[in-house]
Amino acid sequence: MFGKIPAKWMVVVSVLLGSFTMILNNSMLNPAVPQLMKVFEADAIAIGWVVTIFMVTMGMTMPLTGFLGDRFGKKRVYLIGLALFIAGSVLGSLSWNLSSLIAFRALQGIGGGIMMPLSMALIFEAFPRQERGLATGIWGVAAMVAPAIGPTLGGFIIETTSWHYLFWCNVPVGLAGLIIAYFYLPKTMINNQIKLDRWGFLFVTLGVGAILLTFGRMSELSHLVALPNLLLFAFGSFCLYVFVQIEKRVEQPLLDLTLFRVPAYTLSIWVSGVASIGLFAGVFLIPLLIQQVFHYGAIMTGLVFLPSALLSGIFMSIGGRTLDRRGVSGVLTSGMVIAAAGTLALGLMNLETTLFFIFAMMAIRGIGIGFTMMPATTVGMNAIPEPTISRGSALTNVLRQMSSALGIVFISIYYEVRRGQVSAATGSLEAASLQAINEGFLIIGVLTALTIPAAYLLEKKSKIDEASGIKKASGH
Repeated sequence: MFGKIPAKWMVVVSVLLGSFTMILNNSMLNPAVPQLMKVFEADAIAIGWVVTIFMVTMGMTMPLTGFLGDRFGKKRVYLIGLALFIAGSVLGSLSWNLSSLIAFRALQGIGGGIMMPLSMALIFEAFPRQERGLATGIWGVAAMVAPAIGPTLGGFIIETTSWHYLFWCNVPVGLAGLIIAYFYLPKTMINNQIKLDRWGFLFVTLGVGAILLTFGRMSELSHLVALPNLLLFAFGSFCLYVFVQIEKRVEQPLLDLTLFRVPAYTLSIWVSGVASIGLFAGVFLIPLLIQQVFHYGAIMTGLVFLPSALLSGIFMSIGGRTLDRRGVSGVLTSGMVIAAAGTLALGLMNLETTLFFIFAMMAIRGIGIGFTMMPATTVGMNAIPEPTISRGSALTNVLRQMSSALGIVFISIYYEVRRGQVSAATGSLEAASLQAINEGFLIIGVLTALTIPAAYLLEKKSKIDEASGIKKASGH
């Protein structure tokens, strides 16, 4: 069946199936929250743990994947991660109470935390430097399309069948990904000399876990000043500070923080992080706009996301191909300009705004994010020495996970606070919701616009840092 597909492209197919299944499942669960509240007779805060625990355990696992991939082989560890995710899906569908469901979601998160950084590392190992843009662009389609179709598919499953199928539907695709990965992922080098940075692992796990948990507990203004959240955030920040001090001194660091000395890598973290914040802010705001302001259903919400997802996937591939053929020049800057324009335009809506306008602006945003997110990550990863790819991928994914969570927390709290203020002043909840959504898009649009110079600098720095990365790699 796959005989005519080059082996390196089978690597992309393998990791794309796994990544798509994992991201799709997570986005499908959001519309299921009201149903799960009824099934388990729990409030929204308790059910919120079903979503939060996945984000937390995924973020806590990611820092370890660079070490695991180098020590035991990327293929073996990736297969274990995907198998854990599938096992968590099967067990999740068999959950007998809320505690068991949360535990199995945590298992899914551990599997996802292993898979995501290694997916990128496996692609980088399979493709030469000049072909990675297109490969990562095609793989990145999973990250764009899955969040767009997930809520609609999840809503359809909830309305027509049972919540159990939210987990069962992962199994066939996951198993297909596991089988293809087993046969087509190449075995990678194993370094038996690597030692685990135990203290670094302890403090980064506690730090990332505590901060992501804090973000997961916040959805309104009062949560920002709640003592447990303040203490949890302070504890997480302290642990990360200790982690940084440990990494400066240890001979074999868990995450190589010296990568931040490579300007292109650092700039790529910033650019892709802002693009990620913009993506997930839209995922949060658009359902509120379509359902609460314009009073359409979940299916229309999904349709609004569809052009954005498709165009982001197409232009992610175009941007990757352009990156491979002509270099990064112009791709990232134009992507940020387009994303900023589409986002700012969504901040100018009124109650007479047509669905066509929303479709069009979401499509423009999709083009901009597609041109920006994966190409920026690829440029940054290309600029670091080849032996550090696993650690660099883990660090990139940890920071992107935290920036996405921060973006959702900020936008959700801003929305609740502003809607309450405007509603009290005007007496119209509909108008208040629209104004809060408009302002949210304007804030994200301004942040995106302010990042355009960083994208331009990344284009300039990338050529210099790529050359130095090659020299460092050859010197190892």
